[in-house]
Amino acid sequence: MILFPAIDLKEGECVRLVHGDMAQATVFNTNPAAQAKSFEAQGFEYLHVVDLDGAFAGKPMNAQAVDAILATVKMPMQLGGGIRDMRTIDGWLAKGVARVIIGTAAVKNPDLVREAARRHPGRVAVGIDARDGLVAVDGWAQTSEITASELGKRFEDAGVAAIIYTDISRDGVLKGLNLDGTLALAEAVQIPVIASGGLASLDDVKQLLQPRCAKLAGAITGRALYDGRIDPAEALALIKARR
Repeated sequence: MILFPAIDLKEGECVRLVHGDMAQATVFNTNPAAQAKSFEAQGFEYLHVVDLDGAFAGKPMNAQAVDAILATVKMPMQLGGGIRDMRTIDGWLAKGVARVIIGTAAVKNPDLVREAARRHPGRVAVGIDARDGLVAVDGWAQTSEITASELGKRFEDAGVAAIIYTDISRDGVLKGLNLDGTLALAEAVQIPVIASGGLASLDDVKQLLQPRCAKLAGAITGRALYDGRIDPAEALALIKARR
């Protein structure tokens, strides 16, 4: 189980949103590269980064901040937000991003996911962000008619490295992960699933280490780290002990 610290980028700064609402952004660090360096020093193994402006614009908007992070830390990074064509995918992976996350395009252009996964084995993930069980797209501004499980099953044979599943209703509000919904998706597909949205405390980390969560590949934590609700050393020690 990998615990991914999250850096969400808005206008070049490290922020956290509530329910994905850009109007409810709290700035936690004006220097995302320094934040990434801090996470690396704390012992985290893998970084989760989202270009929020890119998710709305449909193209990378915080490339300078991502480049700075790549130049600052050695730990691998998975990156999502505004990744909707092969040129962008190729470009980020060539720059050193370990894994790209395709969200909106997974709904609107599933062939892009398949082609990208074929060209870049092990380096393409699908982001499934659900509101009331239905997948949201375009920076969560629109809700589709497809369920999380239906979307996940579309890519069973595509060679996708992981699915990052976010329950939008839990995102940024520290109510705990939607483990039931996440595990339902993990049971429906063979692709490794990473939980996101709502991780709030060390108790949530302990829940992730219970036998029923053994299928999950990891979880993403954001606001709880920035607020100090989760002590990185304690959380990482728990995970290491279970390994």
